[in-house]
Amino acid sequence: MRNSFDMQLRKLNNELIEMGSLIETAIARAYKGLINQNIEIAKENVEFDREIDQKEKEVENICLKLLLQQQPVASDLRLISSAIKMITDMERIGDQAADISELTILMSKTQYIKRFDHIEQMAKATIEMVTTSVDAFVKRDLELARSVFARDDIVDNLFVTIKNDLIELIREDVNNGEQAIDLIMVAKYFERIGDHAVNLADWVIFSIVGHHEEHDSN
Repeated sequence: MRNSFDMQLRKLNNELIEMGSLIETAIARAYKGLINQNIEIAKENVEFDREIDQKEKEVENICLKLLLQQQPVASDLRLISSAIKMITDMERIGDQAADISELTILMSKTQYIKRFDHIEQMAKATIEMVTTSVDAFVKRDLELARSVFARDDIVDNLFVTIKNDLIELIREDVNNGEQAIDLIMVAKYFERIGDHAVNLADWVIFSIVGHHEEHDSN
């Protein structure tokens, strides 16, 4: 019955929103643990990744049931296949948020050599990118999905700024080297989160129009 199929599609939307909320929480916790050098928050975030992994399996099961329940029309097939691709990127975002928290734990016993203004901007931008991508999927909003790409340029530029600042700190004092490298990795993980959010937006566009669109990527 089509009614049952539509109910399952609505459930898929709701579960994707829930998974989006989980990864937004993971990114926010990763940043909060980092700036406060809070080991407890960092450890909780590493464990929290298991919850994201479990949600990925749940959403994947819904997608597989939808594919097996009846022969989906082309638009349904695009939506379901895009959702499967999206949860893979979401799961990887969760992994990278956990990686940031693991670096926080490593750096917890040393005073920071740099303020985190730019990293804060990266964290906020990536959360917005994830939220916008999921919202665009649920609303079937093409322009909303496309708006994610411009934010990725902001994240990429922030990464370059942070990297250059940290390299300069190493030049000033070689003793800054170990932590500077760790902080460059933190920024790199945020940049990768942004890249995965772009992938989410790409799949939203594919689910709506049936093909990927060209856009600038650094």
